Amino acid sequence: MVLHRVKSKLFGLIIGVLLLILFNFLSIILGYTDITIQTAIDAFTNFNGSNEHIIIQDVRLPRALIATAVGASLGVAGALLQALTRNPLASPDILGFNAGASFSIVVALMLFSVSSLQATTWIAFFGATIAGLLVYFLGSIGRDGMTPIKMTLAGAAIAALFGSLTQGLLVLDETALDQVLFWMSGSVQGRKLEILLAVLPYLVIGLIIAISISNKINILTMGEDVARGLGQRTLFVKLITGIAVILLAGGSVAIAGPIGFIGIVVPHVVKSFAGNDYRWIIPYCGIVGGIFLLMADIGARYVLMPEEVPVGIMTALVGTPFFIYIARKGGKLA
Repeated sequence: MVLHRVKSKLFGLIIGVLLLILFNFLSIILGYTDITIQTAIDAFTNFNGSNEHIIIQDVRLPRALIATAVGASLGVAGALLQALTRNPLASPDILGFNAGASFSIVVALMLFSVSSLQATTWIAFFGATIAGLLVYFLGSIGRDGMTPIKMTLAGAAIAALFGSLTQGLLVLDETALDQVLFWMSGSVQGRKLEILLAVLPYLVIGLIIAISISNKINILTMGEDVARGLGQRTLFVKLITGIAVILLAGGSVAIAGPIGFIGIVVPHVVKSFAGNDYRWIIPYCGIVGGIFLLMADIGARYVLMPEEVPVGIMTALVGTPFFIYIARKGGKLA
């Protein structure tokens, strides 16, 4: 069911925000350590230093906020990439952005012992940029120029290349394996609030850019010739969109590692009820992306309790069959 009226879409956004708040609260109270609703409220209104209150403030709250920020960023990045490439299967992980950012961070951690949060963030942006440029170059070679299938193949090739290089580095230095292996699987567990605060300005800038160019993206999706005929500077729009994707995808990898499939699942779900107007798609993708990752993270706590499954595995369990379904349907959810 597609929401056609503006009031319906605004109401949907309000419902989405309320659900996002609800799942943040559920993320705080659910897990191996039983926490009541009253205990969770008291942790913020009447902190007493108890073990439960410390877990809420130092572990559960940062985890919920990080899942919200990363999920929202990856959802919006996926929507931007699908519009930019006109490829319904595009997402930061499919097109190699996550793999490029991950490889650059692993190189920095293993070979140069980089530990600064700011340095790690910029390294992730650099890796995502290199991967994006390589995919764009490879996908544009040939007489037909950039096509969706060429972009998908180029992205898969670059993702495989950086993934292989990363695994090769880990084999060469087994002492660093434990340090990066859990991070490589994509997780919001154990992440400190400080790393979110260090990267958050870049994520906010990326989201602001995405919202501000949403109307231009609507025009660009009509086709490059049509966009130029309407006076749009298509190269500038593509460049700004690419910068937003790099900020969102690179920042997310810097915080939580390479979490896949959010960027492909969320935009299709959003389009099924919000339509094809990117002025609505982008904010909806932010909200639904945050909800999706929070749900996946809550589920990851119960699959092998008392152990926890990295949330990247949970998103893959949902995203892989979804990707196959979308591919068989020719890029449409229904």
